[in-house]
Amino acid sequence: MADAVQSPIQVPKLRRGFSRPSGWTIAAWIVAACVAAPVVTVFSHVFLPKGEIWVHLYETVLGSYVANSALMMLLVGIGVLIVGVPAAWMVTLCVFPGRKFFEWALLLPMAMPAYVVAYTYVGLLDYAGPVQTALRDLLGMPDGLHWIPEVRNLPGAALMLVLVLYPYVYLLARAAFLEQSACVLEVSRTLGCSPTKGFFRVALPLARPALAAGAALAVMESLNDFGTVQYFGVDTMATGIYRVWRGMGDPEAASQLAALLLIFVFVVFGFERWSRGRKSFAHTSSRYRPLPRYHLQGWLKLGAIAGCSLPLLLGFVAPAAVLLGWALNHPEFWWRPSFLLLIRNSFIMAGIAGLLGVAVAVFLAYALRLHATPATSLAVRIAGMGYAIPGTVLAIGVLLPFAALDHEINRWAKATLGVAPGLILSGTLVAVTFAYLVRFLTGSLNAVEASLGKITRSMDHAARSLGRGPGSTLWNVHLPIMRGSLLTAGILVFVDVLKELPATLVLRPFNFDTLAVVTYNLASDERLAEAAGPALAIVVVGVLPVILLSRAIGRSRPGTGGAVEGAVP
Repeated sequence: MADAVQSPIQVPKLRRGFSRPSGWTIAAWIVAACVAAPVVTVFSHVFLPKGEIWVHLYETVLGSYVANSALMMLLVGIGVLIVGVPAAWMVTLCVFPGRKFFEWALLLPMAMPAYVVAYTYVGLLDYAGPVQTALRDLLGMPDGLHWIPEVRNLPGAALMLVLVLYPYVYLLARAAFLEQSACVLEVSRTLGCSPTKGFFRVALPLARPALAAGAALAVMESLNDFGTVQYFGVDTMATGIYRVWRGMGDPEAASQLAALLLIFVFVVFGFERWSRGRKSFAHTSSRYRPLPRYHLQGWLKLGAIAGCSLPLLLGFVAPAAVLLGWALNHPEFWWRPSFLLLIRNSFIMAGIAGLLGVAVAVFLAYALRLHATPATSLAVRIAGMGYAIPGTVLAIGVLLPFAALDHEINRWAKATLGVAPGLILSGTLVAVTFAYLVRFLTGSLNAVEASLGKITRSMDHAARSLGRGPGSTLWNVHLPIMRGSLLTAGILVFVDVLKELPATLVLRPFNFDTLAVVTYNLASDERLAEAAGPALAIVVVGVLPVILLSRAIGRSRPGTGGAVEGAVP
C-alpha cells in the first residue's frame, strides 16, 4: 500500500544537525562573512603595536572617554526604565481618559533623532532662547538667571537620549504585558495583592526579559550617539573615535578605540544574560482571556494622565513645535532647490538600503527555513548582529578594508591597463550603502523571520509536490503572503537610514550631503533656524513607522485579544 501511494516527487525534509552544506547555507555564510567583516577588521587592530597617538590618548583623555561612556550608559538605562515601564503598564492595564491616544502617541519620540531634540532644547533654554528671555522680562532680571542649570553637560545629554529612547522599553514592555496570562494576574489579586503590588511582584518579573532587551537597545543607541554628545561637549568613545580618525588622521588608533567601544557593547549583553541566571520567566497557560483593566480614580487618574503626557510633551510635542516655528518663520532657509537636492539624496540612499535590507533578510530567513541546521542558524545570527555595532565603529570597519581593496585594484589596473580607476569602493556611495545594510539588517531580518514563521510548512510541501523549486516557491507562494510584513520591514530600514548620522558623516563622498548631515553641520555652527527644515523633514517621515508599530503591538495578544475593564477596589 505504501508503494502504491508513494509520490514520484520527494519533498526534502528540513534537517537538524550537521550535514553537507547546501547552496543556500553556503550563500548564507558568505553574506554573514561580509556583514562580520567590519567587526573582524576593527578587532584585528587590537593586536597591532600601539602608536604615539594611542599613548597620548591613554595618558590624557582615554579615562574620560571610558568614564563618560559608562556613566551615559547607566543614566540612559535607568532613565528609559523609569519612563517606559510605568507608561506601558498604565496604557495596557489601566483605564483613564486619553488611554487610547497615549497607546500610540507614546511611540512618537522614536521619530525624533536625539541630536534634533538636543538642538531644539538648546535653542529653547540657552541665554538667548525664548524661555530665559521671557523669564528675565517677567522677573525683571536683565543680567541673567544664574540659578537655571546649564543644559550642555553629561546629564543633559543623557536626558535628551532618554526622551527619544524610552519607546524601546515602552514598546517591548507593552508587548510583554499584553502577552501575560490573565490567570496569573487574577490569582495575585485573590492572594491579597493590590494592582500596585501585583505589578511589582508578578507582572514586572514576568516581563523582565523584555525590559532588559529594551534597556539594552537604548544603552547601545546611547553608545552609538554622536550628534548629541558632540553638540553638548561630552567626550565619549564615539566622539573620541571621530576625532582620532578625522582630526589626528590615525586609523589604527581609531580602530583600537572602536574595539574598546565594541567591548562595551558586548559587556551590556553579557551582563544582562548573567543577571538572568537560571531563572525562568515563562507562563504555562495555553488559554488566553482578556486582561483585567483597572479604573483609575482621583489622584491616580490625574497621575496616569500626567505620567503619559510628560514624556510625550518633552520628547516630541515641544521639539516638533519648536522646529515647526523655526521653519515657518524662516522659509528662506529651506524653500530652495538645494533643500530638494538633500531630500533626493536622503530618499535615494534610504530607499536603496531599504530594498537591499529586505532582499537580504528574505534570503537569509528562507535559507534558515529550508535548512534549519546549526551552521545556517549561526550564519543568520551573525548577519543580524550589525545593529549592536555603533555607527562610528562600523564606519571604520567598512572604510579600512574597502580602502585596502581599492589600493589593490588600482595597483593591478595600473600594472595591467596603465590606468588607475581611483576610488571605487571607499569614499563612494558603495561604502555608505554597505554600512547601512550591515547596521540596519537586524530590524528587517526580525520582521521577515516573524512573518515567514507564520506560514505553515504544508505550503512548502504542496508547492514542491507540484514541481516548484525552492526559489519558485519563495517567489510565487511566500512573498505574496508576506507583502505587508516586507513593506513594514522596508519602511523601518528606510527611516533608520534617514536618521543615521555617524556612519554617514565618516563615509559619505565629498559634496554629498543628506538631511541628517546638513542638520548636524548647521546646528554645530549654531545656525539652528536653518537646521529646522531638514530636521523637520526627518521627523515627519519618521512618524509613519511609529503608527505601524503601534498597530502591530495592539494586535500582538493571542486569543481574543484586548482587555476587560474592572474597578480598583
